[in-house]
Amino acid sequence: MALLGMWLQEPGSLSSGNSRWLMFFVGMVAIAMVGQAVALIVMAIGAAKARKRGLEIAEDLRVRVLPIISGTHELIRDNSPKVKVITENFVEASHVIRSKAQEFDVTASDLNAKTRAQAARIDGIVTSVLNTTVEITETIQKGIKVPVREVSGLVNGLKAGLDVLVGRAKGFGIGRGNVPRDRDPGW
Repeated sequence: MALLGMWLQEPGSLSSGNSRWLMFFVGMVAIAMVGQAVALIVMAIGAAKARKRGLEIAEDLRVRVLPIISGTHELIRDNSPKVKVITENFVEASHVIRSKAQEFDVTASDLNAKTRAQAARIDGIVTSVLNTTVEITETIQKGIKVPVREVSGLVNGLKAGLDVLVGRAKGFGIGRGNVPRDRDPGW
């Protein structure tokens, strides 16, 4: 900047003091350019070494990976038909499993329908048996109750008749003046 400022000044104004500064700044620019050149040379050498090391690593990697890639390629080529057979078997097995599952579903549905029909039939039979049992029980109760009532009424009637007869028979010999000892107040 200082150099640019001096250059823009008038041509006759370059004095000895200014020329020293000019020399000093020109020297500094020269040193900076030499420093930059050295830095560029060092960076170029470093880049060349890094390139060389990168190529060595890439070559080493290629040497190591190439057999793996070729072995993998051979393995894939050898196993490709086997994998194809396995996938075909899986597809076929899934079809078989699906058809068997459908058959099982049909069988289970049929069994369920038959079980429901049998349950309804058994329910009807049990209901019929219970109704018949109730009717028989009622018939037996009527058949036993009616004769028992009649016999009970007959027995009660006979008992009442006998009580009346026995009561008259006890009092038959006793007259008006004759009071039994146990009933006589004077005893």
